[in-house]
Amino acid sequence: MRVIGLTGGLATGKSTVAAMLAKLGAKVINADKIAHQQMRPGTPGWRAVVKLFGKEVLNGGRVNRRAIAGRVFKDRTLLSALNRIVHPAVRAAIIREIARLKRKNPKAKVVLDVPLLFESGMGKLTDVTVVVRSSREKQIARAKRNLGITAEEARRRIMAQMPLREKIRQADIIIDNNGTLNQTQKQVKRLWQKLQ
Repeated sequence: MRVIGLTGGLATGKSTVAAMLAKLGAKVINADKIAHQQMRPGTPGWRAVVKLFGKEVLNGGRVNRRAIAGRVFKDRTLLSALNRIVHPAVRAAIIREIARLKRKNPKAKVVLDVPLLFESGMGKLTDVTVVVRSSREKQIARAKRNLGITAEEARRRIMAQMPLREKIRQADIIIDNNGTLNQTQKQVKRLWQKLQ
């Protein structure tokens, strides 16, 4: 089994690259989806988030992630507190899922789609790390279009993350997502061939 850590910055195209790898046969573990599961109503994560932020971040009993984002990306202390709640639970769930996939297929290629791969220490779970990069302008444009946030909100989120250049410095492989979808796909296919 090979475990590939996939990361990048806000709206650089991680999900696009993960989807391309899945089509080629990779098993993708999405940290954001796991984080959502860890905050389902009544779970320990949900209770901890409500304790930290108060009931005003709930919408029909569910955690309103957009309301939380609006607060944590303006306050690094709150962001750190949220990460201390979410990261350990997500890491434990990812480790369990890797073990399950390994039992099922010892030769599987598993992609960990983790926005905070290096920051959370989850890079240590991988055999190879891949960073998807794109220009700041493209990041902001994609975030506005895909996340429905303002350019200012996008900039705040980007500034709250580890700088992309630092992630690139730590990565084994870089996928440049500044060009066309076809150009990105060619890079992903080359990566897949290297992993075989």
